Amino acid sequence: MEIDKMEFAFWMKRIMERFDLLSEHLTLSSRELNSIDGEELLDNQDVLQKLKISSRSLQRYRSSGKLPYFTISGKLYYKLSDVNSFIRNSFSGSRGRTGTNKDS
Repeated sequence: MEIDKMEFAFWMKRIMERFDLLSEHLTLSSRELNSIDGEELLDNQDVLQKLKISSRSLQRYRSSGKLPYFTISGKLYYKLSDVNSFIRNSFSGSRGRTGTNKDS
């Protein structure tokens, strides 16, 4: 069975359009899965990279209650707003310590 170039190009174009549709669908699905109440969720790896800390430090922040988290199907997730608040609080706390005068 032989097909000519035009027919081949037609079918390849249709296949690529289907791949594009599937790609869009997967992208939308992954965004929906990684959000709760419309807010983005980060997993451990995302938070470790964002904060540039060790996994032990992250565990310490969770245990102390400084960084709220959720467990979904045995996996830990953090709200992006909670992580950003944690960063702001940590920054403002360290700022006050460096501004003190040691001679007083």
